[in-house]
Amino acid sequence: MPDLSAVQGMLRALLPRRCPGCNGQLGRSAGLCPGCRAVLRPRVETHSPLWPRPEEHLVTLGAYRGVTRRAVRALKFGGARDLAGALGEALADGVPTAWNIATVVPVPLHSGRERERGFNQSALLAGAVAASLGVPSIPALRRTRATAQQARLHAHERTANLVGAFGADTRRLPPGPVLLLDDVLTTT
Repeated sequence: MPDLSAVQGMLRALLPRRCPGCNGQLGRSAGLCPGCRAVLRPRVETHSPLWPRPEEHLVTLGAYRGVTRRAVRALKFGGARDLAGALGEALADGVPTAWNIATVVPVPLHSGRERERGFNQSALLAGAVAASLGVPSIPALRRTRATAQQARLHAHERTANLVGAFGADTRRLPPGPVLLLDDVLTTT
């Protein structure tokens, strides 16, 4: 049986392409049309369920809706790997230079889910962000067990779902701040 992601890639290369953000003609743009790229405005968040203190700690492309949602879903579930470049560049534009990021670390998928999908969208995004920032992307995290999808859980189940799900190899990291990169922040 042929690899689904390879078939999707061949079809995307051969057929006229539509922008996943607006369904308009994509033209020569990679990933998203210029209009949808302009909608991707990164912002630094000071409040989130990840951090107890009100300080800058998170860069997002905003709420998971509209162009951002359609683009992330096309990357994640539609095999549109070229979207990682457009999304990653937009995210990198929002990373404050004062953070002095030394490396970008993608959140890994469980090996079974990565085999099923054919790639890890967070690793693709991390590579694009790292390239834009001029730093390495290093897979210093590993999945130690499979977890349920966060989006399918109630808020009170999400933290427990991730306990013990990751291990880190900090010896692989250069000195300095690390930017941890995942595709979607599921709020609690």
